[in-house]
Amino acid sequence: MSDTPNKGAGLARTHVKGRYSKDLFILQQLVSKDFKLRYRRSVLGVIWSVLNPLLMMIIMSFVFSYFLKSGDIQNYPLYLIVGNITFQLMSDATNGGLGSIIGAAPLLKKVKVDRWVFPVQKVFSAVVNFAFSLIAVAIVMLFFRVAPTWHMLWMFVGLFLLMIFCIGIGMLIGALAVFFRDMIHLWSVLLTAWTYLTPIFWSLKLLTDNPATPGIVIAVVKLNPMFNYLEIMRSAIVYQMNPSRMCLLLAVVWAVVALIAGLAVFKKTEHKFILYI
Repeated sequence: MSDTPNKGAGLARTHVKGRYSKDLFILQQLVSKDFKLRYRRSVLGVIWSVLNPLLMMIIMSFVFSYFLKSGDIQNYPLYLIVGNITFQLMSDATNGGLGSIIGAAPLLKKVKVDRWVFPVQKVFSAVVNFAFSLIAVAIVMLFFRVAPTWHMLWMFVGLFLLMIFCIGIGMLIGALAVFFRDMIHLWSVLLTAWTYLTPIFWSLKLLTDNPATPGIVIAVVKLNPMFNYLEIMRSAIVYQMNPSRMCLLLAVVWAVVALIAGLAVFKKTEHKFILYI
């Protein structure tokens, strides 16, 4: 009789392990499918992930060199491309997470699978595309003779925290979009506003050096989650120094808050998904 609880516990562990193995397999297959669909019927294919950030950097560097004091920014083309691809990672991941549950409706109605797989898969797909964009960053570094240092390791810290943040946001808005389809349009507006609130092509010094800038505006920009993630990535690649402790702390806080909020809403509502998709 004493062996019965042990056998039961063993079966439970085997069941959990088997379920997560299935989820990981599905996650891998979905990421692979997204990658193939993204570049299907594309002449340039993966090369476009390198050319796109390069072309955007060239155009924006030319334009904003005249309209903004970009000359005061260290290695402005590199500053710009790192900011662009980092923000684009967040944009791709959250936009994907937004429609992940709705888009997976045919599969969810046929196969029993943990629903969290779908928003998480969109984040991993965005990271794969980000990885190819780093080739463009390497080209810019080579062109401007910026040698990498050990500070580049901070990039992986920033990337990990940004992934956690995006998973949380993706689960949150993905769940909300199932019940409120207007969330799809609202998120597009919020992303546009977020783009201009984040110093992608401009520097925070434009605000801090201007005495007329209200302190609340500077505080809002500094508390902006993407400001902190961009600063970590730029510290690693552009500035080649350690990111500030406050920047790291805020990046961790935003990642944890987003993940907790996303999980809470997702777990509370996922049993109703099948009724609305």
